[in-house]
Amino acid sequence: MTTTLHGYFRSSAAYRTRIALNLKGIAYDQRSYHLRKGEQYGAAFLRLNPVGLVPALEENGHVLTQSLAIIEYLDETHPDPAFLPKEPLQRARVRALALAIACDIHPINNTRVLGYLENKLGLDQAARDAWARNWIEIGFRALEQQLSTSRDTGRFCHGDRPGLADICLVPQVANAGRVNTDMAPYPTINRIVAACLALPEFQKAQPQNQPDAE
Repeated sequence: MTTTLHGYFRSSAAYRTRIALNLKGIAYDQRSYHLRKGEQYGAAFLRLNPVGLVPALEENGHVLTQSLAIIEYLDETHPDPAFLPKEPLQRARVRALALAIACDIHPINNTRVLGYLENKLGLDQAARDAWARNWIEIGFRALEQQLSTSRDTGRFCHGDRPGLADICLVPQVANAGRVNTDMAPYPTINRIVAACLALPEFQKAQPQNQPDAE
């Protein structure tokens, strides 16, 4: 079976997918599309994903898009280690944490939004960074409260094994660092991310460790 991840080293959605592939122990090739140069809108990538967003996962002639859909597919086809708990209420909690990051925080500070702020609205780098920090801080305040007050939080977002929420959290914290977000108000988030980054599967997935890293 041949598995190819189409992405970009700094894309947090591709970063999530790399973490998931590594945790599952799945070997994969990578093909890079430079987002800042618009390569994701070229014909080669649009044939894979007409939306023009990375990542896309190509496996034996099938193409999957949307990082969370890809990650849940990997979890269903490679069930060990599981990314979601077995009990429905706990599964809903983990999904809610993951979606709060992937749907509420990340899309507002991704490359195409920041590009619109720069190219269409004329905002400089400082203003664009302030925009991104605002939405990250709003999301992280809520996330910190949820994680710090729940008995289900353990070493990781849920219990003592990394799962779907951790896979989403680590790349978003990396994004926060790129816009100089003050992480001091989020000790639980910081603790969980440190636990994740102590694992080789997370380390291998880090942007600076990718073949296309600049």
